[in-house]
Amino acid sequence: MPRYKLLIEYDGTPFVGWQVQADSASVAGALEDAIERFAGERPKVAGAGRTDAGVHALGQVAHVDLSKDWDTDTVRDALNAHLRPHPVAVLSAEKVAGDFDARFSATARHYRYRIVSRRADLALERDRAWRIAKPLDTEAMHAAAQRLVGHHDFTTFRSAECQAKSPVKTLDRLHVRRAGEEIHIDAHARSFLHHQVRSITGSLALVGEGRWSADDLANALAARDRSACGPVAPACGLYLIRVDY
Repeated sequence: MPRYKLLIEYDGTPFVGWQVQADSASVAGALEDAIERFAGERPKVAGAGRTDAGVHALGQVAHVDLSKDWDTDTVRDALNAHLRPHPVAVLSAEKVAGDFDARFSATARHYRYRIVSRRADLALERDRAWRIAKPLDTEAMHAAAQRLVGHHDFTTFRSAECQAKSPVKTLDRLHVRRAGEEIHIDAHARSFLHHQVRSITGSLALVGEGRWSADDLANALAARDRSACGPVAPACGLYLIRVDY
C-alpha cells in the first residue's frame, strides 16, 4: 500500500482546526473528503502539526496510505480539484517509505507569527494577522525573546488544555524582526506545546509596548504558572511555515 507525503497550504479561517471533528469543518476532514471523491476510499490523513481554529499553513505536511499506486502528479491535481472551493491547496505529493510519519518523523517545526503595527484597521489582511495600534519596539522584543531560547519548563506559556506529557521543551530559535509595518516572530523547535507560540507572542507584545521588560518575561517563564503569562495572541496571525525531516 503506497504512502504519500503531501505538502499543504491553507487558510485556517473557516476551519475548526486541522483535527477532524464531528459536524465541523476541519482541514483534515476536507482532505479526507477529497480523497474519498477521488480514490473511492477514506483513509485517515495524519498531519505534522495539529493547528488550531484560525491558524494558517504555508508548509503543513501530512501522510496518507492509498490502496492504488497513483502517479504523484495525479494525486496532487485530483485532490486540488476535489478540495475546491475550500481554501486548501496540495502543493506537492510524493511517495515515501512506509515508515515515514508526518508527525513523528519530523525533526523541526517552523512557525511565524505576523503582527501588523499600525493605527488603521486591516482590510486585505483581516483574519491573517494581528493588528496592534500601539508602536512596538522590535529590538526590545527580540532581546527579551532570547531569554526564552533553550531547554525550559514552558508551563507559563502552555494552554490549560495541552495534552503533552511534559511542559519541558527546547526552543531552538525565537527571532523578532520588522518588515515594513509588519513584525514577524519566528519560532523554531522540534515540537511545541498547545498555544505556546501564541502565548509567547502575547507576552512579547507587552515588551514591545514597554509594559514588560526582558526580566519580566524571564520571571514569567520561571514562575511556571499559567497566570503569569501575558494575553494569548489571536490565532489569525499564526502560520505553520515549514516542517523539517
